[in-house]
Amino acid sequence: MRLIDKTIGLVVGMAVMFAACDTQELHDLNINPQAVNEMDVNFIFTAAQLGTASGGAAGDNRIIDWRTNIGMGAYLIQHLANAGGGIAPGDKYIENFESNNAPFQFFYGDALKNLSEVLRQTGPGGYEEGTKNNMRQATRMMMVLNFHRLTDFYGNIPYFEALQGMEGNFFPQYDTQPEIYADMLNELAEATAMLDPSGPDEGFSNADIVFQGDIDKWRRFGNSLMLRLAMRVSNVAPDMANEYVSLAVSGGVMESNNDNYWVPMAEGPSLWINQNGISRAFFPGDGGQPAFMSDTFIDWLKADAASEDEVDPRLMILSGGIARWTANDWIVYNDNPLEQMGMPNGFDAAGIDDMFGEEIDQQETFSRINYLLLQRDAPYLLMNYAETAFLLAEALERGIGSGIPGQPQEHYESGVRAAMQMYTPFNSSLVVTDDQVDAYLARHTYGQEKPALEMIGEQLWASKFFNWWDAWSDWRRTGYPELTPTNHPLNMTQGQIMRRLRYPAQEAASNEHFASGSTQPDTFVNRVWWDGGSAD
Repeated sequence: MRLIDKTIGLVVGMAVMFAACDTQELHDLNINPQAVNEMDVNFIFTAAQLGTASGGAAGDNRIIDWRTNIGMGAYLIQHLANAGGGIAPGDKYIENFESNNAPFQFFYGDALKNLSEVLRQTGPGGYEEGTKNNMRQATRMMMVLNFHRLTDFYGNIPYFEALQGMEGNFFPQYDTQPEIYADMLNELAEATAMLDPSGPDEGFSNADIVFQGDIDKWRRFGNSLMLRLAMRVSNVAPDMANEYVSLAVSGGVMESNNDNYWVPMAEGPSLWINQNGISRAFFPGDGGQPAFMSDTFIDWLKADAASEDEVDPRLMILSGGIARWTANDWIVYNDNPLEQMGMPNGFDAAGIDDMFGEEIDQQETFSRINYLLLQRDAPYLLMNYAETAFLLAEALERGIGSGIPGQPQEHYESGVRAAMQMYTPFNSSLVVTDDQVDAYLARHTYGQEKPALEMIGEQLWASKFFNWWDAWSDWRRTGYPELTPTNHPLNMTQGQIMRRLRYPAQEAASNEHFASGSTQPDTFVNRVWWDGGSAD
């Protein structure tokens, strides 16, 4: 009893002592003096640009490229082929849960999270309210770039309520793709209009690792992205397409390869953030993903050429030849353009051996990606002028929008030239001369070899080597090139090329709004809205 009495007395005494303390002192004791309450918005913007390219801050920066951009996109659109090794669900139309998960994980958890923080800090009540206007408008454009990739992968996604975890909304409602596209296009229209070349820099030029604060380039990028999105909905929302194609052209779109959206990468200091995620996926001793090119793409680049001069000059830029790449060496077995051989899609190693009638060494048989394009400090190309030129040619051919100067053939030929001459940032040796381009255009006359729209679609497809996620979207919208589906015995699509990703299983299980708001049925062959699917 005495022990209990003493204990009670001690507790009561301590209570009286703390009651006598100043309330503010107790409050101060509960604050971590080392906690970060405010982070430099310039730093966050730079991190968002890196994350948009390779998604590093949310984890291993190889994952989103390796699992989805490469594993799905590159094989689905038959730029690459895979007969064993690495991650390649798109080659045989099978499921890989990480390929489904990666865009949700990395766009929401990395680039979009950082971009939303820039908007929060530069918006009402933020630390930088009323300042950094140009950074804020560039951030809005980058938000659209990331959100449009997400909705193009899945269809309906959380959009208006997304990124509100700090406000306690951990399970946002889903929005339909028509609603999302309408808002994204409006965001681009507003953001490009609000850019101010005469405004204060406020650290933007140092934070911006893409355009170094060049407002004219940001405006051309925003309008070119607007053109992309407007053309993407052109088959299902012609009025929206007409309005925003016209607005993009009047505002000024990309004019040359000098406007290309390159994100610089580096060997260090961080392996997981600063290096090129595509390169890391393929690099020997790092990702080690096989880098064999598809026979569909190689044959298209060769185009029944009778001599080396008649081969598409991109062939021996995109492919380094039939070669073996190790951590220590690049060994070329055959660099004759006419003798390059792509791997057929949809086969495992045994199936390939059966085709040849013997067991073969794949590395001594098939063309592979040029190792000069796959250095870990290689810049990351997110958008190029060639695409803009091809979309202008298509818009003129189809009568979409107004105010587009020139003729379709002019834009088409400008696009081909830009697409062939855009690889020197990877390595200064990757040059295609004007004479080579002129000779190619003379051999493949616009609108005569094939219908004009087919030629535009095929060139658009070829111009997005590495941007396989968007090349997949272009193929779904245009139908070009006319790809032959594979039919591996384990495929999940009855031999149909996949039209979308499935949602992450965790999202389906945890978000109460999933059942009522997501794109259904949640299958690989169900189409998103702009691809002819449901608007709901």
